[in-house]
Amino acid sequence: MVRLDRINEEDVDASILRNIPISFLKSNQIFPIKVEGKELIGAVSDEKGILALNELSKHYGLRPKPLITNVGVILDAINKFYGSMSSAEEVMGSISGEDLTSVATEFESPRDLLELTDDAPIIRLLNALLLQAVKERASDIHIEPYEKELDVRFRIDGLLHKVLSPPKIIQDALISRIKIMSNLDIAEKRLPQDGRIRLLLGGRDIDIRVSIIPTAHGERAVLRLLDRRQGLIGLWEVGLNEEDEKIFEEHLKKPDGIILVTGPTGSGKTTTLYAALNRIHTEEKNIITVEDPIEYQLKGIGQMQVNPKIGLTFASGLRSILRQDPDVIMVGEIRDSETAEIAIQASLTGHLVLSTLHTNDAPGAPIRLIDMGIEPFLVASSLSMVIAQRLVRTICPYCKYSYIPSDAEKAVYINHSYIRNDKTFNLYRGKGCDKCKGKGYLGRTGIFELLDIDDEIRHMITERVDSQRLKNYAVSKGMKTLRRDGLEKVLKGITTMEEVLRVTQKDGVEVY
Repeated sequence: MVRLDRINEEDVDASILRNIPISFLKSNQIFPIKVEGKELIGAVSDEKGILALNELSKHYGLRPKPLITNVGVILDAINKFYGSMSSAEEVMGSISGEDLTSVATEFESPRDLLELTDDAPIIRLLNALLLQAVKERASDIHIEPYEKELDVRFRIDGLLHKVLSPPKIIQDALISRIKIMSNLDIAEKRLPQDGRIRLLLGGRDIDIRVSIIPTAHGERAVLRLLDRRQGLIGLWEVGLNEEDEKIFEEHLKKPDGIILVTGPTGSGKTTTLYAALNRIHTEEKNIITVEDPIEYQLKGIGQMQVNPKIGLTFASGLRSILRQDPDVIMVGEIRDSETAEIAIQASLTGHLVLSTLHTNDAPGAPIRLIDMGIEPFLVASSLSMVIAQRLVRTICPYCKYSYIPSDAEKAVYINHSYIRNDKTFNLYRGKGCDKCKGKGYLGRTGIFELLDIDDEIRHMITERVDSQRLKNYAVSKGMKTLRRDGLEKVLKGITTMEEVLRVTQKDGVEVY
């Protein structure tokens, strides 16, 4: 009998799979590959699989041809091919004319979404939306009601794309189905509600944060998708260049002080903090976090979920953490003066504190803390480093090509003293292909601005110097601004100038 090491995508006839339940294939550990002549070729792992292939072949009037492989190869093939077979648009077409207002009563979680066989139209539509969102690497699903229509949009690589416009009549049923899955009150339509769905998709553990709010034309839902398996990444993977990564690691080795990561919502701040915790986590260190919400479970690290309804805020949670003998503390966000004050006191009493703050750039962080009411000398003595960051889309490697920049693009580099006026160089962009859905971009990376707090900056903070003067000094000492770091990544062919100019503002720096 022939031995099979892997199942190649080009060898599989997906049409065979459409009428075979995934549960049958998984329970029998069998994967039908294709029909060749009058033989049904299938991958099996044991005697049970051979018998199942015999039965399947009989059903189609074919002879079985088993290929022996291991269970992992079969399961990977099942998850891969069943996960790519149907889209939400196809489901909408197939359920046209059915009772679109019906809703199932209960959702058992977690079950593998690929194995759900419920025939209710709304269930199939929502399942197809979730499958397609994960397949297309969407971070959010937006279900948006308007006066006469209903739109579904995916956020992919930071930008929203419309994927479906289902009939307005299914709006209430679709939202009710989401509420049932996330254990929310389906009768409450006047107040905002937040919930959570946990499900399996092709063996991947997906956590979905659900937010539902009332609007003039009905309830609007946003579903944030988090792949729990992919949550923990290395510090080198967030996009830091080698020099900045070394500076960051040096500060992470310190026993005390505050490290702040700043930027708008959705700029990857939490991912950077998780990568930092991953870098310094050892059995000898007691690391505790207080978050809202806990996005990923970190092994070996104590994580506390904020719950304002019962009085568990960042400030009260932080006070409790300090009684747990921590070495490193992560505070999800410094939102008020009380949290800021406790975090600073914790850093001054021998703890390394990591947190996030909403400011446009790194030099704005100490000024923001002072505006919250913290004494400048306390900010100066506790702050160790500030990182500002943004996310930019990366060029698709499958359709990437080089081109000669226009005069306007070249002028950007000349104005920033990167190149001489007479220097020739190439830039890069993506043509658009099947892999990137014609966008020319695939995935995202970070651009960064690292403010290393030295004695001169501490003195400037104590003197309440404005953020622009702090920035001018830091740049004169070698700090790369967000735009400068982005433009360097453009030269390296990582992203495009359009992306960098989209997410950054003019530096306005007096000294380069």
